Amino acid sequence: MFIDHARIFVKAGDGGSGHCSFRREKFVPRGGPSGGDGGHGGHIIFTASNRVSTLLDFRYQRHYAAQSGERGQKANCHGSNGQNVVIHVPVGTLVKVEETGDTLVDLIADGQTFVVAEGGKGGKGNARFATSTNRGPREFEPGTPGEEHWLTLELKLLADVGLVGFPNAGKSTLISAISSAHPEIGSYPFTTLRPHLGVVEWAEESSFVVADIPGLIEGAHEGKGLGIQFLKHIQRTALLLFLIDITEGLEQDPIGIFETLRNELKAFDPTLLERPFAIAATKIDSQGEGQYLQALQAYCVEHEYPCFPLSAITREGLPSLVTYLGKAVLENKASCTSNC
Repeated sequence: MFIDHARIFVKAGDGGSGHCSFRREKFVPRGGPSGGDGGHGGHIIFTASNRVSTLLDFRYQRHYAAQSGERGQKANCHGSNGQNVVIHVPVGTLVKVEETGDTLVDLIADGQTFVVAEGGKGGKGNARFATSTNRGPREFEPGTPGEEHWLTLELKLLADVGLVGFPNAGKSTLISAISSAHPEIGSYPFTTLRPHLGVVEWAEESSFVVADIPGLIEGAHEGKGLGIQFLKHIQRTALLLFLIDITEGLEQDPIGIFETLRNELKAFDPTLLERPFAIAATKIDSQGEGQYLQALQAYCVEHEYPCFPLSAITREGLPSLVTYLGKAVLENKASCTSNC
């Protein structure tokens, strides 16, 4: 089950209190203070891992607590530090403090770690307070409490290319044809109910990652058809590929479909329209007389949009599309390396 949102409570360990004691050896009648410091509380640490692909585990366990530090001991013995709790989350997880909405960290790299709740500091024992004028202090410090938060976790897929289209536009069929991903494919709307990632090998030792999100409908930016839940998964993609079904007989013409999709992206996040994109005219094997395809191609020529007629079933047009996407991804990465 793919879960991309979770709410959890984290509590770091409290610091141990310092100790108050004095040396009482047989031949040291006036022994000085010997109270040790308390140990520090354990942290709650998030680690991004490519081995985790969903937030499903947080549906069953929502409370995490680290170990508190031990109290200081006599004979200047410090208390042990509490053990940290390390929580593995998928790469692409955004962590926010629920109460304030502040973003703590965006974990976008495998192995990236972040302390989401710091353990409390151990208190000082009375040995720390000895001075030349106060050789027998009885004061000591309590440990400080560890941080605690309610956190919201939001998973956004990391991909180079995001597929955007209406339900049943052929996104799942396309990603199956150009990669090793195998999403469910059907001839009915909303066959895909969770995002899929596919790795596309397009040249020797060159590849890119494609994200197939469930189909959008008009009003998706308002949450219709789970639109908001799906749209967020293309916010990290560098390139968008609009899939337009040119099968004749559809209620809406291809140009209207494209403009509706663009409007939904703009209403959800205007910066998405700044991304480079291409248009794939899908299902040309069932285009009929081809009037829809001709109209879409003329529209793309007029606006200088790259357009690729294709059929994922017959594989017609796939090689040129894959090559274009591969080169566009390389150019984007090169541009980001020099300017980001």
